[in-house]
Formats: sequence, C-alpha cells, structure tokens
Amino acid sequence: MASKNDLQNLARVIRHDILDMTTRAQSGHPSSSLSAVELMTVLFFNGFLHYDVKHPHNPSNDHIIFSKGHASPLFYSVFAAAGAMPRKELTSFRKMKSRLEGHPTILFPYTEVPTGSLGQGVSFGVGCALHSTYIQKNSQKTYVLLGDGEMAEGQIWEALAIASHYKLKNLIGILDANRLGQSGPTMHGHNLSQYDQKLKAFGWQTILCDGHNLDEITKAFKQANRSHKPCMIIAKTIKGKGVSFIENKLGWHGKPLSKEQCARAFQEIGNVGVTLHGKVKKPRTTKEKRLSARSPKHCTYTKNELVSPREAYGNALTRLAQAYPRVVVLDAEVSGSTKTNYFRKKFPHRFFEMYIAEQNMVGVAMGMAKQGDIPIVNSFAAFLTRAYDQIRMSQYTNQHIVYVGTHAGTSIGHDGYSQMALQDLALFRGLQNSVVLYPSDAVSTDKCTETALRYKGISYIRNTRMKLPVLYANNTAFPIGGSKVLKKSSRDRATIIAAGVTLHEALKACDILRQENILVRVIDVYSIKPIDKETILKSARETKNIIVVEDHVSEGGIVEAVRSACQNTTTHIHSLSVTKTPHSGTPNELLVYENIDSSAIIRTIRRIIKTT
Repeated sequence: MASKNDLQNLARVIRHDILDMTTRAQSGHPSSSLSAVELMTVLFFNGFLHYDVKHPHNPSNDHIIFSKGHASPLFYSVFAAAGAMPRKELTSFRKMKSRLEGHPTILFPYTEVPTGSLGQGVSFGVGCALHSTYIQKNSQKTYVLLGDGEMAEGQIWEALAIASHYKLKNLIGILDANRLGQSGPTMHGHNLSQYDQKLKAFGWQTILCDGHNLDEITKAFKQANRSHKPCMIIAKTIKGKGVSFIENKLGWHGKPLSKEQCARAFQEIGNVGVTLHGKVKKPRTTKEKRLSARSPKHCTYTKNELVSPREAYGNALTRLAQAYPRVVVLDAEVSGSTKTNYFRKKFPHRFFEMYIAEQNMVGVAMGMAKQGDIPIVNSFAAFLTRAYDQIRMSQYTNQHIVYVGTHAGTSIGHDGYSQMALQDLALFRGLQNSVVLYPSDAVSTDKCTETALRYKGISYIRNTRMKLPVLYANNTAFPIGGSKVLKKSSRDRATIIAAGVTLHEALKACDILRQENILVRVIDVYSIKPIDKETILKSARETKNIIVVEDHVSEGGIVEAVRSACQNTTTHIHSLSVTKTPHSGTPNELLVYENIDSSAIIRTIRRIIKTT
C-alpha cells in the first residue's frame, strides 16, 4: 500500500494531466474526470487493483471498466501515472491517429471494451465476472466506474439484477455521484440514500463514502473486497474537484479550460513531480482452465424431411459444443422457442439465462467475449433490435460474437406484428465487417451455425420458425459469401433470388411455371452479407431479369444487397417484400397477404415476360 502522501501527490499529477491534455485538445470532459481522481488513485495505487501494466492482456489481470467513458482523460492519466505509457503521449489526446480517443476504444490496449454510450459498463462487468466465476473459477475482480447521470439508464438496472442473481461477489461498482449531469442536476443529486436504497433492493451490498477522502475510500475498497455479494461503493464527489472556479458548477460538462484558466488551475493544484509514478500491484498468476476440443459429429437429415430451422439450430449447438469448448450460450428467457434449451440440457454450465433483458444480454456477451469466450446471443429476432445500440457498439470490439434471431418475418403467423422481425437484416447488414446468414432448411442451418462459429467477428443467423422441407445433402458446405443455384437452364427467362421461407415459395413457383414452359432460375442467397456477387451478376447477364423475394422490408433487406451487387448494370431488379402492416393469421395467409408467396412470384414473372 502507498503512503497517504504518495497518494496525494499522485492525485495531483493525475489532475494536472487531465487539465493539460483537455486544454491542449480544447476538447473533452475535464470536470467529469476530476471528480473521480481520488477514487481511481486509491484503486490503482493502494494495493486493490491487481494488474500487470506492462502486459495489459495478461489473463490474470483484474478488470477495470469506465462505464462513464467520457471520463477518458482520467482513464488515460491514471494509466500514464502507472507507467503504462509516457506522459507525453497524453498530449495526443483526441488527435487523429492517436490511440487516446475521445472515449476509450480498443486502440488503447488497456480498454476492456469501448465505452461512451452510457449505461453499458455494468453489463460488460457482469460478463467479465461471469467468466471469472463460472468458466475459469478464479478470484479475479472486476471494477466498474459509473457516473450518477447514467444511473437513469434501464440497462444498468438489468445488469444489477442479473449480477445479484448470479451472486457475482467479484464485481465491484464505483458510483461517482458528482451531482451534475450535462444540462442540470442528476435525478438524485447528492442524496446518496436514494442510490443506497435502490441498490440494496437489487441485492447489492452498498458502501457510502466521501469520494475525495483517501482514508474513507481505502476503507470502502477493503470492505468491498470482503463482500459476499456484488458491491457498489457510492461516493459523494464534486464535479470539477480541485479547480475552485468550476467546482460544483453547471456549464462545465464537456468544456475544457482556456490556456489562461488552465494556468490558474495549475497554481491551485500546486507543483507535481514530472517523473512521479505509482506502483500497481501485480496479479497472482492464475492458470487458465484448459479446454479440450473434440471433432464434431455429422448432421443427419433426410431429403424433404420437414424440420424447422430453429430446431436444426438447437441440434447444431449440441452437436458442435464439444468441438468449440469456448462457446457459451446466452438466452433472453425464450430457450424453448429459440431451441437453445437443447444445449442447456446437455451443457448447463455453459448456458446463461439472461431473462427478458436483451440490452444487458448483449453487453454481457461483450464482456465474456473479451475474456476469450465465444458468446452466442439468442432471442426473437424482433427483440434483438431492441438492443441496437449495444449491438452497434459490439462491432467496434473486434470480438467473436454470434447473434441468432428466431421467429423472423411475417411467416411466424398468429403472434402478430409485435413479434415479427422485419428490419433485422438491415440492422446487422449495417454493422462493420459483419456476416449475415439466412439458412433455408435444416442442413443449411446446421452448417451456417458452424460457419458462424469459425468466423472471427460479428455474425448474425436469421432462423425461421416454420417447418420446412430439407433441400440439401448432409455434406453440403455453406461458406461465407456463397450461394446455391437450385434451378437452372440455358433458357431461363428470369432469376428468383430468395432465402428462408420465400426460397421454398420460389421453388414452388418454378415448378408451376415450368408446366407453362416458362423456365426460371432459383438462387438461395443464404449469405446475405457478403453476398455472392459473382453468381448474381452471371445470372443477371444470362436471364436479364431478377426477382428478389423476402420476408423482410425492402429497405436494408436482400433486395438492396442484390441491387448493390448489380450496380452499374442494366439488370431489371424487381422486389417482392413486406410492404403492408401484418396481422395475425396463418403463415401461408400472411405470405399471400404480403405478396411474397408462390402465386405472387408467378404473377410477377408472367408480367415481366409479357413486357420484355
């Protein structure tokens, strides 16, 4: 443990650096960073955080997450004070090509997960703590710094509830209650008892302290480390602490000091040691649990057998579980519908019930992925869209996460439009470097699941609820970026492109049109992103007309992917997609109602042929 004098000097250095870097950048959030200086100084330099600063990816390190990512000047300054980087690098803050971005990103190797979209940090912490407690079974701690303003976010309370449910005593939150938000006081201001009551109601141990009193903070961390349940240190702090003319004043959120104001602030802070560094306690070396992989069994389905893709997916998870021992399955309390209950039954220690809280579930997955797990996130596809912001942030993690949405499209039938995912392809296609797969039968579902597990990045599988006939042999491969041409001749007048349930409607239409001596090509674009541009362009040249049929809106859907592939060509592309407000009904009734069934395809092709 450091002496009180050393801690005071380190706090002074950190304050100085926060002001210097934000003033140089003329950008950033100095006041929000200043309020938590003592909290982080004690955590880092008084023996509580166990961290090898020379090796940020050491698996034995504790975890530190800044949920209040706008306090990045504090985040960078405290690591600079720990000797993780030269202090002069702080002058590059918020500059192009600097790894010290406005909010923490993975360019900075000490960042667990990128933050800045408020309310997500506790979920990330839960993911880290679940991995430590249930996968590796070690004693690593996870610390999460929160702002009081973000405590209004519902996701935080989802995360607090699940942390209590799983008894994550290795998770410690630090609430920087500095009273002021961006535009006014926070909901509870400095009435800490409000936070105390709420957190206790959620099953957390709470410790109240003066967030600028080094002795009280030290005592709080000692208590927190002895807790037998998740613990929150609720610290009363002053926004802008250490600079008298901005302390506890509105109008300073996200506002740097001028050069003259900064010089005045430095006089208040006093002299700092240019070479002063604190010492962070190194972690005990813990051995990672060895995970052995076995070759997977083969899937076995019979041609034309009626199998729901969601059932095939459940079977695929259990088939592949031993081949991919790092896979963990998270479900939003719909495992009977997503069919992850198959996996849950055989591998209960790798299944985590997240209950009906999709936003938290995605954040937890990000925390687990950071620790080397391969999380598979499951819910109705429509409800995954509720977690768009969280999924959006996951694209910046360079992590391996698989999202699986079932009950996609109008074909789910009687449940009605509240349950129907009609925009999910657009959501996942819009993510950077994402892979989007849309299988159409049991075999393709099985193989697409394995394809997603092999892909080192963000992927999405869109599963269908309806039972559909098996189209493919069990040994068929489904690589990323591929497609399957199911019907083809040299006399094809048009190409039908589809996936999922509408592929089967396309095949029906093809058979009926053949009886009229109208030959059409049918392509299964199971890989929506990346799409098989080469095959599509070849068919466009040979058949001149393309009809895209999808159980999804056209905006951001398959037709837009096809149009992108065919840009700069003269191909006529026709869209059959969901255009009306759906109602409850049978799947077939809804396909007819939306004009995406076989009869609608036939009418469209007849009309095209008449006019060409």
